[in-house]
Amino acid sequence: MSATGPRTGGTPVVDRRRRRTLVDQPAPTFFTSALDGAPRWVAGILSALQAALLSFLVLALPAVAAYVATSADPSNSGVGWFRSVGVGASLWLLGHGVPAHVGPVVVTLVPLGVTALALFACYASARRSGLATRSSYAAGVATYAVVTVLLALFSGVPGAGLVRALAGGLAVSAVGLGAGLLARPEAPSLRAVTRPAWSRLPAPARTGIAGGVLASAALVLVAALVTALWVLAGSSTIGDVVRGLGLDAVGGVVLAVAELTYLPNLVVWALAWLTGAGFSVGAGTHFAPDDVVGGALPAVPMLGALPSSDVAGPGTSLVPLLLVAVGCLVGLYVHRRLVSQRWWDRIVACATAGTTAAVVVMLLVTAASGSAGPDRLADVGAQGGIVGLLAGAGVLVGALLVALPGDALLRGQIGRTLRREQD
Repeated sequence: MSATGPRTGGTPVVDRRRRRTLVDQPAPTFFTSALDGAPRWVAGILSALQAALLSFLVLALPAVAAYVATSADPSNSGVGWFRSVGVGASLWLLGHGVPAHVGPVVVTLVPLGVTALALFACYASARRSGLATRSSYAAGVATYAVVTVLLALFSGVPGAGLVRALAGGLAVSAVGLGAGLLARPEAPSLRAVTRPAWSRLPAPARTGIAGGVLASAALVLVAALVTALWVLAGSSTIGDVVRGLGLDAVGGVVLAVAELTYLPNLVVWALAWLTGAGFSVGAGTHFAPDDVVGGALPAVPMLGALPSSDVAGPGTSLVPLLLVAVGCLVGLYVHRRLVSQRWWDRIVACATAGTTAAVVVMLLVTAASGSAGPDRLADVGAQGGIVGLLAGAGVLVGALLVALPGDALLRGQIGRTLRREQD
């Protein structure tokens, strides 16, 4: 008998016992991960390490390339290549809220682009190689925070900076790794994870918080469009600054990377400009829709996009009405999503939306403000509390204008109140 069993009419018949044995054999392990069978928290540690390394290399490699390109310059003879890695480390830590010490100068202005890069690296790493379990998530967050603190220690950050490194590492990894794990196929949805706490809130509060998040996203989108207009209007000034710097190819790439890290800050400053409060880029300067007070600025191409005094006028003084327009969108959302049981439900929902938008805007503006250098550059950005209050007030007014007139219960309550006063 052959290996394939007896032949019937010239056609080979496979032996069923041999076929069953072949099926039961384990699959080849050449392409199987070596982590199979390891504790689930190991995947979280590896995801965090991968995210920290990738985001750090994106910043360190341009600095090393700049060192290599300028190593032949006699003025750089006493500068080692490790100094360039330290520059990348300082920028990475600054994106996590750790102040950078440049000689006697302390820089606290957080490059939100670095923060966004770290968040995306955490998200991509967790989505690709993480496991959607609590142990994996907790191990990843703890590992990322430890890496941040260790890098701060090696960079010579003092004690207060270590606390900020721990807080920044925990915040970035908690959001980024959590979002990545929830995007995995085996993970539950965000709605399912948050339902136990979310369902305990009253319906007006739930609708208001969702409306506030919608308002915050809309305000950031409008601010991004305003920033694009500023860049287009100031393109000639930006070009003049770039040509005046006389950079080579490597220097141009390094400058472009540095500018991209602070581009989100410019968007947040545009958001402060929309509220009417404005922002400053150095002491004595003020950029607002109705008033522009310029001054001597450093030779940074991105600053060529700031609005000039020619922009301010009677028309731009109406810019804060865009906040009310965004609030009208929120009011429409509340009108469609909330089924009122009491006459004050929509008022509570609109107030919650305005408060949520105010808190989000305040956090963004506070994160995008700080010290960017000595003397005049010690004051850059805007006051988060004032900008947040103005944004929340605009959203609240717009939401009330749209949500309340369509509320039958509120109209009935007003009618009853008026009748009682007449009687």
